[in-house]
Amino acid sequence: MAIITFGYDRDSIKTGIVHFGVGNFHRAHLEYYLNMLLEDSSQRKWGVFGAMILPSDRKLYDALKKDGGIYDLTTCSPSGEKKVYRIGSLKSVCWGIQEPDIIIDRIASPETKIVSLTITEGGYMVDYDSVGTVFWYMAKGLERRMKTGVPITVLSCDNLQHNGDTARNAFSSYFRARYPEVAVWADENVTYPNSMVDRITPAAESSKITDVVCEDFIQWVIEDKFAAGRPLLENVGVQFTDDIFPYENMKLSLLNASHSLLCYPAYLEGYRKVDAVVSDWRYRSLIKNFMDIDVSPYVPEPDGVNLEEYKLSLLSRFSNKTISDQVARLCSDGIAKLKVYITPTLAKILNDKKDSSRFAFLIASYCKYIMKGKTESGEKIEIFEPHITDEDKKIITAGSYMDFLALSPFKGLGLRNNMHFVAKYELFYSNNVAEGLDMLIKNK
Repeated sequence: MAIITFGYDRDSIKTGIVHFGVGNFHRAHLEYYLNMLLEDSSQRKWGVFGAMILPSDRKLYDALKKDGGIYDLTTCSPSGEKKVYRIGSLKSVCWGIQEPDIIIDRIASPETKIVSLTITEGGYMVDYDSVGTVFWYMAKGLERRMKTGVPITVLSCDNLQHNGDTARNAFSSYFRARYPEVAVWADENVTYPNSMVDRITPAAESSKITDVVCEDFIQWVIEDKFAAGRPLLENVGVQFTDDIFPYENMKLSLLNASHSLLCYPAYLEGYRKVDAVVSDWRYRSLIKNFMDIDVSPYVPEPDGVNLEEYKLSLLSRFSNKTISDQVARLCSDGIAKLKVYITPTLAKILNDKKDSSRFAFLIASYCKYIMKGKTESGEKIEIFEPHITDEDKKIITAGSYMDFLALSPFKGLGLRNNMHFVAKYELFYSNNVAEGLDMLIKNK
């Protein structure tokens, strides 16, 4: 297969962006857009410096460093068409465990205009005491940057509603607690645009760790609130807006929430690939009813989007066999994901006294996934919950499926006191997944 390679001279590229979280999604999304943009000779100051700060980053860091940050990205359409792009926008990488000062100096450099983030939904939980977190790096970098007086933008690229506001609250809280002078300066000189990002990017299954595989669909909508200039990303398909809420609400409430709804029961039944799950008419019906009945009434249609067409496109994207998305990937970090994707709509459903059956089915499935730790066939589940709290651990260890309703993602919903929800939840918990799906389909 021919590789579509970049046509610009990498030596002519300056570094204007520091990015934390150089994982698959970042390299399939922001880097893909920038790689196209750098073909424009007027945009050659927007190369990326990759800040890799976790101990687990070492293997990928070594591989990227060896290849000078260059890697191959394969996009896959639902029809099976594949294209391979050689990406050169990642100018350099640094492993903070080894050389923290290099990352701090990059943040401080006037050449850096943007610090972007893909640190996952749970990454915005502030650790006030640890050195080497993203909050610590930003504080130390801004402490030095204050001497130059040059403002900067922090751009979240994570799947969070109001991700810029979330970033602002997290960083400001840390700055106020640990670096009060930085907090005062940042209030006046740092902006945090909200953005909506979208591209399904499975965990890599390749002989080369730097290679990335993703779907061909891509979307990025950003508030135009940049403190020190920005790349002309609108020239390569990025949409800028004054109101991000309709776009992020649509994506998180429909795409990400549907992923969470299907993954736990499907994994319990033995499914491992998302396309196989969606080809099962029971799950397709479950997802369609969830989107149409539960979610759509709370999703205002964004400008330029046909909501019905968008929902149909999601089913097509979920069915993409070529990217071979993993159910296990969707199951990971449920503590953080459910709070962001599921709780907001469930709160509205409960407040409006609507049927919450599909939510009860999801939470019962998640409970069995976490607390039993085995599939219905007895296979041990490898659970990945990096953002679980100590209180959550106590609840799970105690083993009460009713106490599970007090887990942190569901706090404030009063689920244990809602007799209608509890009745459905107990029913789904006591039955296997197939029986639960049958009940939901019959009682649409």
